[in-house]
Amino acid sequence: MFDLGWTELLVVGIVALIVVGPKDLPGMFRTLGRFTAKAKGMAREFQRAMNDAADEAGVKDVASDLKAATNPKKMGLDAVNDAVEKFEKWQPPMPGKDKTEPAKTEPLSEERAEAARKINEATAKKAEARIAAQEAAKAEADTKATPEDSAGKTDA
Repeated sequence: MFDLGWTELLVVGIVALIVVGPKDLPGMFRTLGRFTAKAKGMAREFQRAMNDAADEAGVKDVASDLKAATNPKKMGLDAVNDAVEKFEKWQPPMPGKDKTEPAKTEPLSEERAEAARKINEATAKKAEARIAAQEAAKAEADTKATPEDSAGKTDA
């Protein structure tokens, strides 16, 4: 409250000793002490009354709700962080390396096996056609770029 250093207090004490006199100085300090104690008591009572008014208004409830809202554990963010860590560390099981072999699947039914065979055949035919088309396009590009075309051009 008051920013008084030791030198300021010494100056005030010397002035009080000169003005009041050595006989009345202890009485003055006693009165000053009572006044300071009364002022502190009033400030303490005012602070208590303000805290009680804030409690009645629900300020503490709002403050605790805000603290709970900013707490990551209450929001479940720690569970999300754990899940992210587990996902980042996850490695797919490798057959042969891992002692647990993947579950064996049952063979396909006859009609599903037939459908799978047809799909594989159609895929193979499309792949062969695509490769043949690429080779034909490459051959056509090679025949268009003949040595005569490059010999007709001169460097400028």
